[in-house]
Amino acid sequence: MSDRRPEPTWPILVLVLLVLLALLAVSWEAGYQSADSARAEPEAAPAVSEPPAPQTSDAEPAAPAEPTEPVVPAEPVTGEPVATLPGGRTRVFEGGRFLVAHYGTAGTGSLGVLGERSPDQAAAAVRRAARPFRRPGRPVQGVFELIVTVADGHPGRDGDFSHDIPRADVRRYVRAARRHGLLLLLDIQPGRSDFLTVAKRWEWALRDPHVGLALDPEWRMSRHQVPGRVVGRVHAREVNRTSAWLSRLVTRERLPEKLFVLHQFRTSMLPDVERIVGRPGLASVQHVDGFGTRQQKRATYRAVARPRQFTMGFKLFYDEDVHRMDARAVQALRPRVRFVSFQ
Repeated sequence: MSDRRPEPTWPILVLVLLVLLALLAVSWEAGYQSADSARAEPEAAPAVSEPPAPQTSDAEPAAPAEPTEPVVPAEPVTGEPVATLPGGRTRVFEGGRFLVAHYGTAGTGSLGVLGERSPDQAAAAVRRAARPFRRPGRPVQGVFELIVTVADGHPGRDGDFSHDIPRADVRRYVRAARRHGLLLLLDIQPGRSDFLTVAKRWEWALRDPHVGLALDPEWRMSRHQVPGRVVGRVHAREVNRTSAWLSRLVTRERLPEKLFVLHQFRTSMLPDVERIVGRPGLASVQHVDGFGTRQQKRATYRAVARPRQFTMGFKLFYDEDVHRMDARAVQALRPRVRFVSFQ
């Protein structure tokens, strides 16, 4: 019988157990990382691109990609005019223009030369009258000044001592002005009505880009006055209300600048003229009327002219003026005239 004892086996068992635990730990760690990776990158996830960083170098930016279809420019939203005056401009006196008009009403020469001819014939006559006023660098612009509301010596159906000429007649001048590249100025003699009320009746024509507005205070009567018996007058408040309405029309319809003319030959016709304000979209003209000798006309002009407030206009009468002023005499007037009309 041998004295040798059997060798203990527990160290081997402990070693095997440690190896098994290590293998389990490695396997568990690999499985955890695989699951975590799957959560971070789901299948079919859409790619999101970062916005480009602003350029800080002097290098030119890359050219944009060519569009696959034609690009239609958006309609402007700045309020700038979408229509133009003759010659493609948007300002009445742009480019140093000098305006020359024939004045009157439709179908008769009793109120001025304009009505002595058809609108097309009148256009040719205006161009002839304008030629002597042309100078290098100063083109001329022809104008029809059409009396559309005529003062009357009797009340009429509505009691306002004035009447409107037929719309059909006005349309003929609107179309002729377009054909011949002229401006059309609607002249108002309101009688006992007010300028704004009457002007609104002609809004349909004033929407045309070539059409402006003239107010004649000589024919603006108070409650008990009759046209032709007294010289009328208007206060700045009424003029300002009318010009504000017209300015809003220009803005709303996105029209080019409009002529806005005030006739005057006495200071009493516009007693508070200094309170009349300019308006966006309107070329305001003080048009000095009055017939007589050259000396008388110059004196009237000097007495009423307000060149710091208005662009200046001047009227010539074919029949009533004595030794009528020619283009050179008109151009010698100071303050300088930019608009002349013939009656």
